[in-house]
Amino acid sequence: MRYVQPRPSSIVAALYTLRDLDVDLAILHGPSGCSFKHARLLEEDGIRVLTTSLGDEEFIFGGQRLLEDVLRYAEEEFAPKKIAVVGTCVSMIIGEDMEAAIEASGIATPAIAVDIHAGFRENIDGVIAALEPAAAAGWITAEELDRQRSVLAAANATERARGAACKTYIAPSRGDLKHVAAKELITLAKSGKRGMAIMNAKKETAYMFADELLALHDAVPDADILYIANLEERGLPKVRGDASAILAQMRARGVDPELIGALDEYGANGSAIAARIAEVKPDFVLLVGVPHALTPESLSETTVFSVTNGPRQVGPLKDQGHAHVVVEIDLHPKTLGVHEIVESEFGAVLRSLV
Repeated sequence: MRYVQPRPSSIVAALYTLRDLDVDLAILHGPSGCSFKHARLLEEDGIRVLTTSLGDEEFIFGGQRLLEDVLRYAEEEFAPKKIAVVGTCVSMIIGEDMEAAIEASGIATPAIAVDIHAGFRENIDGVIAALEPAAAAGWITAEELDRQRSVLAAANATERARGAACKTYIAPSRGDLKHVAAKELITLAKSGKRGMAIMNAKKETAYMFADELLALHDAVPDADILYIANLEERGLPKVRGDASAILAQMRARGVDPELIGALDEYGANGSAIAARIAEVKPDFVLLVGVPHALTPESLSETTVFSVTNGPRQVGPLKDQGHAHVVVEIDLHPKTLGVHEIVESEFGAVLRSLV
C-alpha cells in the first residue's frame, strides 16, 4: 500500500531510539533543517542534537571533514558519555562514510554511526538502524536486539491492521467532545456496573495516559473497576526507568494496577489484555494509549471509551466499534523531558465533573 498521508520518519525514529539508549549527544549529518522540529523537542528530553549543516558545497564535494570537526567540537564542548552520528538523505546520496569520519576525528568518546535516511517506508527501519550498531558496540545485548525486533514487528503489524496505516489516507479528527464522554463514563462507573481501566501506552506517552486512570479513580474511587497498565520493566534504559517511575507515582496516588506488558510492547500486548477482558467480562472499558492493539472482536461485548493522541486514529477506532474516542492532541510534546505524571485534558474533565 502506498500512503498519500504523512508518515513517521525513520530518521526521527532513530533519534528517539538513541535517546532511549541513553545517548546524550547525536549529530545529524545533513542540512541544518533536517528533522528540525523533533531535534528541538528531543533537546527537552536529555539528548543534545547537533548538525553538520551541510550545504551546496558539501553536496558536491562531500562533508566528511566537516563531520570530523563537529565530532571534535562536540567532545570538547559538551563532554558527552555517548555520541551517535545519524545519517540523512543527503549523506546517503553523496555516499558519506560516517564510521570513517568517527575514526579519523580521533575522539575518545564511545560513538556509533547510524546509517539511515528518510526513504524507508516504515519508520521502524530507523529504530533497527540505531539498535544494530548499539548492539555491536556492546550498548545492548544480542538478546535485547532480538526482542526489539520482535516488538517492533508487532507494533508495525498493529498499525497496518487497525492503526493510522490501515488506509491510504485517513482524515485527522479531534474526536468526541471530552465532557460528553467523561459524563457517560462517570455515570456508568457510579451505576455499579463492572469496569476496566486499561493503559497500553507507547513509551513516554504513559506519563500522560496514566493520568486518565488516576482521574477515573479520583472521580469514582469506590467504583468496581479493575486497573491495568503496561508498566513491566523491560526494554531500553529510559523505557525501564519511565515504567518504574510511573508505577511508583500511580501507587502513591492510590492506584496499584495489574501489570500486563512493557511500555515498548504496546503493539504486542493486545492478546494478553484481550484474554483478561474475556475473564473479567466488564460492562465498560476505558482504554488509553494504543487502543487499536485490541481487535474489535475482543471488545464487542463491552462499551469502549478510548483515548489516543493520534488525530488519524479516530476514524479507524470508530469503525472498529468504539463508542467514544477522544484525542489528547498535545500529549507528546508535553511528555518529553518529564519525570512526573502530567495531567491530561480528559483527566481534568473527569475530575471537574465530581
